Amino acid sequence: MELAVFDLDYTVWDPEMYQISGPPIMSPIEDHPQKHTFNPTFLRSCSTIEEGKIVTDRRGTPMQVFDGASHALTEINRMKKEGYGILAAVASRTDEPSWAFKCMDWLTVHDGSTLSSCFDHVEISFADKEQHFRSLHKQTGIPYERMCFFDNEEWNIRNVVPLGVKCIHTPDGMTRDDWKKALSMFDMP
Repeated sequence: MELAVFDLDYTVWDPEMYQISGPPIMSPIEDHPQKHTFNPTFLRSCSTIEEGKIVTDRRGTPMQVFDGASHALTEINRMKKEGYGILAAVASRTDEPSWAFKCMDWLTVHDGSTLSSCFDHVEISFADKEQHFRSLHKQTGIPYERMCFFDNEEWNIRNVVPLGVKCIHTPDGMTRDDWKKALSMFDMP
């Protein structure tokens, strides 16, 4: 695997952009009306660049990064430091691109990196996933067969399989097992 490509909505994070009320904001946890229900695991999935704050919409709905996505991106960051030739990218048809970019700038993964800093290439547009992948291939020169795509929507996967991309369906958000499956598909440790 030379390029790991992630959909955003309900693959990397929850809720999806179309489900939130207004653009994301950085909110103090202390001010949240449901703070007493936030356990440490939940707060870890909501970690941001600012200590004691979470990303919410104007109604207070928290944005959270799925543990599997955070784990995979942390592992990719580690692999890059160790000299593995692997890149990460986004291929998203998010309804609100500017909101997605804010979330990527604010939300962090397990190693403390922002989502934005984890991705070497970002394709967010209303084009279909096949166009995203054609663009990624053109930018990187990486063969489709050396790409792995994680997405919660089966129809997006069906759209890129004919290119030769290996795909992992993540119907309940990305899990650590999804990442293990990808490593196995490419005979990686």
